[in-house]
Amino acid sequence: MSRRYDSRTTIFSPEGRLYQVEYAMEAIGNAGSAIGILAKDGVVLVGEKKVTSKLLQTSTSTEKMYKIDDHVACAVAGIMSDANILINTARVQAQRYTFMYQEPMPVEQLVQSLCDTKQGYTQFGGLRPFGVSFLFAGWDKNHGFQLYMSDPSGNYGGWKAAAVGANHQAAQSILKQDYKDDATREEVVQLAIKVLSKTMDSTSLTAEKLELAEVYLTPSGSVKYHIHSSDSLTKLLVKHGVTQPAAETS
Repeated sequence: MSRRYDSRTTIFSPEGRLYQVEYAMEAIGNAGSAIGILAKDGVVLVGEKKVTSKLLQTSTSTEKMYKIDDHVACAVAGIMSDANILINTARVQAQRYTFMYQEPMPVEQLVQSLCDTKQGYTQFGGLRPFGVSFLFAGWDKNHGFQLYMSDPSGNYGGWKAAAVGANHQAAQSILKQDYKDDATREEVVQLAIKVLSKTMDSTSLTAEKLELAEVYLTPSGSVKYHIHSSDSLTKLLVKHGVTQPAAETS
C-alpha cells in the first residue's frame, strides 16, 4: 500500500504519514550511534566511528562531533554529506546572531532555526529530507547546559539523555534506567561509555571506534568544547574496565 504514497515527500498516506520522512529516519538507524547526556556541570557527547578501512587516516578529523559556535557543539548520525550542509548553515546563523546582537545565540533558538530549514525540505516537491539526526549540546545564560535532539522531520526536543543512530532504542532503555539527575561530568562519561559498549555492533570498544566530546564551563566562566584524544580515550576505557587488552599491556 505504501508504494502509492512514497514517491514524493509531499504526499500524505491515508493514515497521515509521510513515508519519505520515515525512510530518512530508517537511514539514520543504520548509521553509527551517537549518545548525548546532560550532567549538572556540562554535557557529554559520545559517538561510534564506523572504521571502514585500515588504510583510512582517521586521526586528522572528527567524524561524529562538530563545533558550531564557542558555546554549541553537535553529534551527528546519518548521511555525513547532508550533515555538512546543515552544520555550515548553523555556523553561519550563529555568527550572524553574534554580529547583530554582540552576544552568543541562545541554544534553542539556533536549534529551532536549523529545524525550520529541515522542515522546509519535507514540504516542497523535488526535494528530499536531510537524512541526518543531530544531538546539540550547548550552554547559554538563560537556561544553562542544554541537550537537544532533532530528526529529519524538523522536530526537536530537549533531553536529559538521548541516543540516535544504530541500536538507539536499546541505548535509550539503558539510559532510562541508569541516568541520575545530579550526575557529574565524570559519572556521565562513564555512563556514556557503558551504554556504547553494550549497544555497539562490534565486540570490543576501542579508542579508534570512539569519539568523545564535552561542553563545560571553565573556572573563568567561559564555555569550553573539548574533544578527547586517542590516548585520553584509551585511559578512560581502561579505567572503566571496557578495554581489557590495553589494561594488560600498560
